[in-house]
Amino acid sequence: MTSILQRDHRSVRGTIRYTSNKPDRLGQERGREYFMINLHSDGRRTCIAHCEIDDRPSVMRDITYSIDENWYPLDCFVRLTVNDRFMGSGWFRFGPDFGECETWTAVEGRVSQRMETKGRLRTFQNHAIQCDAWHLRLYDRSRKGVQTVEEMLLSSPDHRGATGPLYFRAGLCMDYVGEEKLTVGAGTFDALHFKFVSAPGLPIEHPPYDIWCTADGDFIFLKGVIGGYMQTYYELAELVRG
Repeated sequence: MTSILQRDHRSVRGTIRYTSNKPDRLGQERGREYFMINLHSDGRRTCIAHCEIDDRPSVMRDITYSIDENWYPLDCFVRLTVNDRFMGSGWFRFGPDFGECETWTAVEGRVSQRMETKGRLRTFQNHAIQCDAWHLRLYDRSRKGVQTVEEMLLSSPDHRGATGPLYFRAGLCMDYVGEEKLTVGAGTFDALHFKFVSAPGLPIEHPPYDIWCTADGDFIFLKGVIGGYMQTYYELAELVRG
């Protein structure tokens, strides 16, 4: 007898804790992120994330981001609240040589955008911390030194992702530090340690960003440390595989 039940995907659920590294706020919780990743049988992945930043003006963001079996972006939904007020919502879609979006924001009203890209867009920045780790797949570890992703689209050029959501074009420079055994709140993992060195094209230079992810090919975020004026720390506090 054929079962009426069908489950062809596997899921991962996690919680990321946001804290401050500033001397006067060291270790103070300043936000959190709850995410779920569904990996389908054909290799497609979808990340659903709810992100909260408590620092004034507070930010709340909900995203649903899908990539294909080769990790190319397919589409993304972003809804944004700033200072406990609706900021905007938008739907982003990625074609063979373009990105398009339909958004409505409190500042710009209804906006339709289309940006031409140099072939398939390789990655999209929606500002969920978990999705930061998905950029790391683009680094070729068979070569050493800083590597550049010349074209990346973002839902906001703001370092906290607190504007738009609207398309913005930038680059991404990253370096690989090495393999590590890393212990965080969610447990001990075989990890890969990278650095985001810069993001050419942003209106304000982003501070240096050390980031660790799992070494199992799923690129699950484990830990992040951002220096400069931000002085923030991010850690995977819980992880459930199902």
